Amino acid sequence: MNVYDARRMADVLAPLGYAHVETPEDADLIILNTCHIREKAAEKVYSELGRLRQLKGDREDGGDPMMIGVAGCVAQAEGTEMLRRAPYVDLVFGPQTYHRLPEMIARALRAAGETSGPGRGVIDTEFPVESKFDSLPQAVETGPSAFLTVQEGCDRFCAFCVVPYTRGAEYSRPAEDVLAEARRLVEAGAREITLLGQNVNAYHGAAPSGGEWRLAALLEALADIDGLDRIRYTTSHPRDMTADLIEAHGRIGKLMPFLHLPVQSGSDQVLAAMNRQHRVEDYLRIIDQLREQRPDLALSSDFIVGHPGETEEDFEATLALVRQVGYAQAYSFKYSLRPGTPASVMKDAVPDGEKSDRLARLQSLLKDQQQAFNDSFAGLTVPVLLDRRGRGDAQLAGRTPWMQAVHVDFEASSQADAAYGRTVSVRILSAHPNSLAAKPNEVTASTQEAAAV
Repeated sequence: MNVYDARRMADVLAPLGYAHVETPEDADLIILNTCHIREKAAEKVYSELGRLRQLKGDREDGGDPMMIGVAGCVAQAEGTEMLRRAPYVDLVFGPQTYHRLPEMIARALRAAGETSGPGRGVIDTEFPVESKFDSLPQAVETGPSAFLTVQEGCDRFCAFCVVPYTRGAEYSRPAEDVLAEARRLVEAGAREITLLGQNVNAYHGAAPSGGEWRLAALLEALADIDGLDRIRYTTSHPRDMTADLIEAHGRIGKLMPFLHLPVQSGSDQVLAAMNRQHRVEDYLRIIDQLREQRPDLALSSDFIVGHPGETEEDFEATLALVRQVGYAQAYSFKYSLRPGTPASVMKDAVPDGEKSDRLARLQSLLKDQQQAFNDSFAGLTVPVLLDRRGRGDAQLAGRTPWMQAVHVDFEASSQADAAYGRTVSVRILSAHPNSLAAKPNEVTASTQEAAAV
């Protein structure tokens, strides 16, 4: 979602004359788009700001002025504290206000002309009444794979999570707005669209003909768009995995056989402390129903170890769940205290050493599962959407339907150029922990023609 937001900020800034540059040294405006899920991420922001402070100082000594902005969830959470710790920052604004960037920049420039030195930064962290999507220009993103935000915010209030406080309450974009943006992305060359939301399967946007659509209905409408070959969505909550959405995985061919469905823990006691609002048996039942609809479905998840009150028995239950489900990939972290969340005042904190030990054990199991999943593809022929350049002119990269990264080596750069942006049948040569190596299964007519030229 931060990638999507950053690209939309660029769309907002383009009419002001701003364009991307390759290095911070060449920039007139630098914006750090931030995440606040874990403490380490927030501290990285201040570390990077310290580095940028020197760049800004060098520019003020003899060049055009440089502006520094901080966007996203760290900005939303820190607000005035950020200007206290980094008074040289010009803009601090949350994820719901970046459509007002032109106004903020104008205010910052006026402030710079009226005063000098620190303390003149502009802050905009209010949750606006109007949706930012109503004020954003049309997306101009191009490329074979694209992101599309359909839902923001979260009403689940997990005990460990800051998202409801930094992103706000759940909001779903009207279905027609989503479909219109998807059509524009396809016209610009997108062949795969990933729908984004903090809790995307809680989507309940206004339907084109009145009433309301859930995510399953939106997916069906998107699947009818000519030229759109692949659809994905992330991130989901088990409580919002409705029956019609589960059935959609078996019914909609363009919906890829990969799902990121965070469980966080395999212990009912910890899930209750986390306020996850589901039990282990609920999660496992959903997995069974999904695999009944789509037997080749690959799963991903999130795990937090060392949540306050987690015992060794609780952690062993998490390992048992991982062994039972089997994951193609997963994200796992030590619990990180986030100020203002219910978990931050819970007792029975787990010592950091125990958290580190548990995380290492969990990640070892998850790594083995991911390697085994990738190994099972060696020698197979699979379709890969080639959406990125690889190493060298004759290599392209893309993803399988099951979300594995694949590096494909062509015989000539002309063949790679002809295949870029297309879904190509490739033969998997070898499997690595985080990617697959492949060669085209057959050279298509278009690539043969390009090679001849």
